[in-house]
Amino acid sequence: MLNQTNVRLGKVRSSIRELFEYGKKRRAEIGAENVFDFSIGNPSVPAPDDVKKTLIGLIENTDPAELHGYTSAQGDYAVRKSVADNLNARFSTGLDADCIYMTCGASASLTITLNALLNGGDEVIAFVPFFPEYKVFCGHAGGTLVPVACDGEFQPDLDDFAAKLSKKTKAVIINSPNNPSGVVYGEDTIKKIVALVEKCAQPVYIISDEPYRELTFSDAAVPFIMNYYKRSIVCYSYSKSLSLPGERIGYIAVNNEAEDFGEIYAGVLGAGRALGFVCAPSLFQRLIARCAGQTSDLSAYKANRDRLISKLTEYGFTFAKPDGAFYLFIKSPDGDAVSFAERAKKYELLLVAGDDFGCGGFVRLSYCVSPDMIERALPAFEGLAKSYNLI
Repeated sequence: MLNQTNVRLGKVRSSIRELFEYGKKRRAEIGAENVFDFSIGNPSVPAPDDVKKTLIGLIENTDPAELHGYTSAQGDYAVRKSVADNLNARFSTGLDADCIYMTCGASASLTITLNALLNGGDEVIAFVPFFPEYKVFCGHAGGTLVPVACDGEFQPDLDDFAAKLSKKTKAVIINSPNNPSGVVYGEDTIKKIVALVEKCAQPVYIISDEPYRELTFSDAAVPFIMNYYKRSIVCYSYSKSLSLPGERIGYIAVNNEAEDFGEIYAGVLGAGRALGFVCAPSLFQRLIARCAGQTSDLSAYKANRDRLISKLTEYGFTFAKPDGAFYLFIKSPDGDAVSFAERAKKYELLLVAGDDFGCGGFVRLSYCVSPDMIERALPAFEGLAKSYNLI
């Protein structure tokens, strides 16, 4: 018999991917201009001009054997040093190249990290709402995901967090700015999370999943976990900041102030080896070495957010105002996220039901789309609102 867990995963896509595939089918049937696909976090703004110039320069001026050849398993040394130097300059850390492991994006970073840390029966805490694949990644690594409730503004319920911490807790995942709510955890929240973790008798690791770090719309900074807690690991992707989702490039950064830093980093190396996640794409490693610290023009997402907040509020929809990422988490008028998402389809609006995010009664809207699509979608949102007698 085959591994039935993997067979089941293969037969049923994630709710996000399922809706994304539905959208592709509908575009083929009725025309792309008639489908308003807010299902997936696929950046719409182009990569910085320097990314294109750098790629062309690398291809034209680098020996192909070097450019397309294998790097060290954990990534090219000069690339890892460039990433470490950038983090040190931004966050006053003391990282070096041997704190960094280059990966195929944040999903690979999380998978490697969880496999490095977990033994069978370990628990990993995640704050609701959370990216649905956390459950898959934790289960594959032999652990169990334990959800912690949120308040009405999608901030962590710290009383529930304290109650969920146990001798089985091995790690805590923080995702800020958050997917799917767009909220940012402020410094006070991070300090309180750390204080509770430090009361645990056993070592507990805080994993910061932060592909949206640069996507913030307020003056509030996103705290860098290594400045607050030593047993910390950062999982990062350039998919959002540089608009390179399909290139699958990111990194793991291990805090070298952790007492067991050597064991953690060795575990990352070993997990990457066991999973076959060695040598991230060579060309894009070299791109990152030259473009670390740059971002696409992320102001377009703020403009999209502000336009949608204004109109959807006018139409009677409710949600917590997002301070980052590029998502709105909208409350279903009838309390049922699945029925809300299905009704939205009748208006060719593709919204992801929030049940898989651990938070029923809400749908996720991804607004990393063109401003033109938002304007064309507004009559559909108005019609959807009228169908619920919101206006």
